[in-house]
Amino acid sequence: MDPLNQIQSLGLTLPSMAYVIGAVVFSLLGMVAYWYGKRAQKTTTKWLGVALMFYAYGVSETWQLYAVGLALCLAIWWERNS
Repeated sequence: MDPLNQIQSLGLTLPSMAYVIGAVVFSLLGMVAYWYGKRAQKTTTKWLGVALMFYAYGVSETWQLYAVGLALCLAIWWERNS
């Protein structure tokens, strides 16, 4: 049996390419925000960066990935400018 058919027979689906690209991009942005927050000693920015790195493990829909990612990026931007 084909491995893809085995996965689908278990009820699992593979994520779309848009999801994978979004997860990688937001994780990289989260790493940058974490490093910036650590260097600038901004605790809130550092923890928002951590959230941005790992939230993709908790959402399953592509639109949710982009909505939460953009919200966290806006929160980081807001925190940086305040």
